[in-house]
Amino acid sequence: MKVGQQFPLTIKRLGINGEGVGFFKRNVVFVKGAIPGEVVTAQVTKLSRSFAEAKIVKIREKSPHRQQAPCPVYEECGGCQLQHIRYEHQLVEKRDIVIQALERYAPQLLEQTEIHATLGMDEPWHYRNKSQFQVRKEGKRVYAGLFAAGTNQLLNINDCLVQHPVTSKITVATRKILQKLNIPIYDGKTLDGIIRTIVVRTGVKTGETQVVLVTTRKDIPHLEELMTRMLRIDPSIVSITQNINREKTGIIFGEETHLLHGKETIHETLGEFGFDLASRAFFQLNPTQTVILYNEIKKAAALTGKESVVDAYCGVGTIGLWLANEAQEVRGMDIVPESVQNARENAKKHGFTHAKYVTGKAEDVLARWQKQDFTPDVITVDPPRTGLTQSFITTVKKLRPSRLIYTSCNPSTLAKDLQDLSTLYEVTYIQPVDMFPQTSQVECVTLLTLK
Repeated sequence: MKVGQQFPLTIKRLGINGEGVGFFKRNVVFVKGAIPGEVVTAQVTKLSRSFAEAKIVKIREKSPHRQQAPCPVYEECGGCQLQHIRYEHQLVEKRDIVIQALERYAPQLLEQTEIHATLGMDEPWHYRNKSQFQVRKEGKRVYAGLFAAGTNQLLNINDCLVQHPVTSKITVATRKILQKLNIPIYDGKTLDGIIRTIVVRTGVKTGETQVVLVTTRKDIPHLEELMTRMLRIDPSIVSITQNINREKTGIIFGEETHLLHGKETIHETLGEFGFDLASRAFFQLNPTQTVILYNEIKKAAALTGKESVVDAYCGVGTIGLWLANEAQEVRGMDIVPESVQNARENAKKHGFTHAKYVTGKAEDVLARWQKQDFTPDVITVDPPRTGLTQSFITTVKKLRPSRLIYTSCNPSTLAKDLQDLSTLYEVTYIQPVDMFPQTSQVECVTLLTLK
């Protein structure tokens, strides 16, 4: 193959990033926007040693699951990958992405593990409760949005179809205020300017909204006027904070946060539980579907009231508190101090005196507790996309809890970790849950039982 070459290609599967996957002369070819079952004329755009990337020149045989993507910037944005596929079929393909991960990293588990159908949403639009839009300036105009896939070009986004409408409304109005007040905007090349990101999180159930201005330094010109105008945008705004990030990095938040107006936190509910969320505290981005996810975790935990439970990577304590009514004891840990503080406050507020939260790495804290003669019956984990650390897996194998419930947002790292854990645990089943409709991401709840 060579760049520019065209050939007919039958699309066999959907890749983990949402692209169609085909094979040409035994070479893997990834085709953005292609759907399994389609035959396309593909043109090679990039070659590497193990695969090629291509674009669609023509769809020769069209999938019955194809639709026109409703978002006007879908092709350029890259934030969503599956809007061109009807939603009911997105759920089918996400289950297959899980199967592919097992085929690649843990093939022996595929034959003995039940993989359930993906649990989807009744309304798969406007579900995200938090937006993080970069701010830039071209000429006199201020933009807020996302960078086009694989580029440094910022797309100005006025209405993101997967964001809660109030987050879009507040972001657009805030960037217009910044423009009118001529407040210096961050330049990603020169590193000059002040305002770099607008973060908006809203309580879907409570109607409370927090706005975070991420800046390069503490002093913001025209701050009083800025606050006055921002508070007029929407009555749901009860908290405005400033986070300072001086580093040249893709990470949104820095370590320093200051309250500019209102409360330090906003309140949100999940089921019967309420949570207070600080600016940097982790909280699920799709609270509607989170209830479905957490109920699956509870089902897998199968608690009787006699078990001690560890909620590793606990965030603000949501999963542990979800299980607390049916557990004898709950303990959790996280590396973000604000999250741990929120978890303690949330436990206290709900009257859970048998829930304890500490700051630290999960494996370090578990090892310390083991020395204090505490061994959990059940461990539930919801790690970042990189999966579990080897030291954490080693610690779990030493502790040998009877059940491990592994919630994962990355099928590839899940499959690798399951391969390792399967020496001691039976992988009972995997339940995919669609936390992010229109994207290629799929969450999984996996039950592992001690052999």
